[in-house]
Amino acid sequence: MNKWLPSLKTKTPQEGFELAIILAQKGVEYTQPNEQIRKKLRPKYSRDPDSLAFASQVIAINFQTVAAANNYWKDRVKF
Repeated sequence: MNKWLPSLKTKTPQEGFELAIILAQKGVEYTQPNEQIRKKLRPKYSRDPDSLAFASQVIAINFQTVAAANNYWKDRVKF
């Protein structure tokens, strides 16, 4: 497998959220490596509210992981 994830560290929460999305996408790619099959299935799940909610849930869980890895950006964010 191609090594594409050097670290969970990000500079900002925005970058962390974007990484969470990439993690979700990569999870799908690893689960279904055939791009043609993924493209064939996309129209169905992209219109299914339950599938979209589950995708959002996966992203949220990934964001929790990234946020924890970045100490919730406490050392970078000033209130």
